[in-house]
Amino acid sequence: MTNRSIIVSIIALAMLASASPVFAQRFQPLRDARPFSARVGVEKPVTNPTAELALTWLTEGNARFQSQQRRSPNAGLSRVSETAKNGQHPFVTILSCSDSRVPLEVIFDRGIGDIFVIRVAGNIAGESEIGSIEYGVEHVGTPLLVVLGHTKCGAVTATATNAQPGGSITKVLEKIQPAVAKVKNANPEIKDETLIKKATVENVWESVKALMTRSEILRNRVKEKKLHVVGAIYHVESGEVEWLGEHADMKQWVGN
Repeated sequence: MTNRSIIVSIIALAMLASASPVFAQRFQPLRDARPFSARVGVEKPVTNPTAELALTWLTEGNARFQSQQRRSPNAGLSRVSETAKNGQHPFVTILSCSDSRVPLEVIFDRGIGDIFVIRVAGNIAGESEIGSIEYGVEHVGTPLLVVLGHTKCGAVTATATNAQPGGSITKVLEKIQPAVAKVKNANPEIKDETLIKKATVENVWESVKALMTRSEILRNRVKEKKLHVVGAIYHVESGEVEWLGEHADMKQWVGN
């Protein structure tokens, strides 16, 4: 393309933009002259947020994500510098699946240093996951712990359908098996998608139970009312996080 052709093309695009409101509206973000820090929504830190406030932030962030009104707070280089200088102070620890469709900072519209993340296939609670969560809860000091499952989970589906993938993933499926067995025993007539959906929820609770019964650190934090633990399911079809709340057997697991 010659220089003359390029100039003509630029002029034509400019005329189209001024003449067509639809074109102008569609490309409006390109004319946003605000500083990047303003566009990403840098937030002032809140000292010692409660579990209730942390849950509110997650709920509001997910609502923004669903409505395509993300602010992307704490996502700029100023946040990088601030956390490098002052350390990390996340307000929540989340155990979730490794599935690439469940990026936590995106679905909750949060940024750098906001979420202490532990991701593993099937959101299981093995030794490494428990240790990582203990660090987030005790040493980093998050007041809220969320175990987040999600629909169409490959690990849960493989377990429920008796798949034999081979390799080390077998160890992951073994930890999901109790959830599937519990659902089958309680509902011997269900199968296929219904079984997978119920097993997905039950697998969240199995992980919560494992965390509470196998970690004295986490139990003590709950007893001291320094930690609130809830379950949730992320719907990959819609982007919605469905909050399950606290399990009815939490006091039994904790030993209160």
